[in-house]
Amino acid sequence: MTDDELIWRIAGGSGDGIASTSQNFAKALMRSGLNVFTHRHYPSRIRGGHTYTEIRASSEPLDSRGDGYNFLLALGDSFARNSQEDAYYGDEQIKPLSENLDELREGGVIVYDEGLVDISKIPDFDERVSANNWHVYPLDLREMAREQGREVMRNTAGVGVTCALIGFELEYVKDLMRDAMSESIFESNLEILETAYDLVENDYDTDAHDVTVPEGDHDDTPLLMSGSDAIAYGSIDEGCRFISGYPMTPWTEVFTIMSQNLPELGGISEQVEDEIAAAALALGASHAGAKAMSGSSGGGFALMSEPLGLAEMTETPVVLIEAMRAGPSTGMPTKPEQADLEHVLYTSQGDSHRVVLAPGTVEEAYEQTRTAFRLAYEYQIPSILLYDQKLGGELVSVPKSHFDREPNPGLGATLDETALEEAPHGGSGKFKRYAHGGEDGVSPRSIPGQKGGRFLATGNEHNEVGHISEDPNNRVTQVNSRMEKLQAIRADLDTESNQSYNGPETADYGILTFGSQQGSVEEATDRLLDAATVSVRSVCRTWRRSHKTRSPSSSAESTRCSSSR
Repeated sequence: MTDDELIWRIAGGSGDGIASTSQNFAKALMRSGLNVFTHRHYPSRIRGGHTYTEIRASSEPLDSRGDGYNFLLALGDSFARNSQEDAYYGDEQIKPLSENLDELREGGVIVYDEGLVDISKIPDFDERVSANNWHVYPLDLREMAREQGREVMRNTAGVGVTCALIGFELEYVKDLMRDAMSESIFESNLEILETAYDLVENDYDTDAHDVTVPEGDHDDTPLLMSGSDAIAYGSIDEGCRFISGYPMTPWTEVFTIMSQNLPELGGISEQVEDEIAAAALALGASHAGAKAMSGSSGGGFALMSEPLGLAEMTETPVVLIEAMRAGPSTGMPTKPEQADLEHVLYTSQGDSHRVVLAPGTVEEAYEQTRTAFRLAYEYQIPSILLYDQKLGGELVSVPKSHFDREPNPGLGATLDETALEEAPHGGSGKFKRYAHGGEDGVSPRSIPGQKGGRFLATGNEHNEVGHISEDPNNRVTQVNSRMEKLQAIRADLDTESNQSYNGPETADYGILTFGSQQGSVEEATDRLLDAATVSVRSVCRTWRRSHKTRSPSSSAESTRCSSSR
């Protein structure tokens, strides 16, 4: 982190409105002309617990959360189940303060709600404050909110205190509240915001510390978006009108955003009983002529292996989302881990074919989602988008112009009824859906209900019209035809920028990354090393499952899709 930025952390209990308060404050900072990057921590516990959100704000573009932070608003945990020190989870009421001190920067600011947090329960608190030159402001935010009639408004009071201490104009916050709240709620929140601001302005020395809000100006209209937003909107812009799924953190956010938007676009969202049904339903929708997707997190995606193999055998396009989390099994549902690449590449039987895309930024999440649909429907394969909770949940300011692109509702290589009249058919009149010799291994498909488009779709190996076939020559021909697609996809991806290069061309060191770690690694190498980073965004399935050893090629070649696997 640098001296000319604000990194603000708000901490409280699950249910205390930490996420919504931080999101609104991030929007206010962004509207003032700053770039923002947020980071969210929350526990993998149904019963709640300590949670926080961090907002990094700077006049410069931001690619990571930064290291450390300089302002803590500790609300305490109003939902704490046990305030005893020897309880299993410890004294949860004080955790929003006690567990957030290690990363607080020297000279930083602490505001805590003394109505909930008893600092006498935090060992060596005064000594640590003195040693780190922290500036501490205890205020009874809970009582302040009660005076206005609603204890939940202590969050608003905390934002008012923050604005007074860092010199941030209240108008940006007021405008945001006015847009988001009904008149009755707005008036009471406005009153407590101004009361808290004036209290600090009048009764405290706001110049005792060096933490201030920077000034900035946007060259382009910014949007505050997460990777989940970008994946959902990329899917919609690429013509997706069907999604099926079962909730599982952290993929649920994409599913929710799609479910909120698709009905307004004439699309369909289906929540089903499990992930097997979800993937199968999406496959059926695609077979019927819709652009379709499904998804899950690691454990749920494991159940999708059978429908995934069916998509490959029937050459039915579909996009699947896999939101990685720490595993195995249930693991840590709310913590990121980049451990599922092998899982999504090889969870199948035999010689399967697919492409995996792994975006590293919000902008890439939008681009790679659209690429996933394009590849799936042009080449009639399953495409998999791989991301994690960090990318999916962090809100970042991105230029609105990045998303000014034409929609693409097309279904790829399909035939209309006129073309089907001229297409080859078998002796029984069935359309040769799996005819050999198509360009790049792709045989155009028909849509159910079309005259002259009747064929069989089966998970068994089959001949050109879809009848089950165990003939050795047919087997070789069909496998080769399906695998030919991967060679075409490799050439296709080589025409696009599917690796992100950052650093000097003459760097002595090169660091390969993939996924959400990209921004952090790039910022670190910019500061510390004469190094360049290359973020690998796409990986093709191998020709044969046994060929998993990487060839000893040059470092430049090893980042290309054609030799990554």
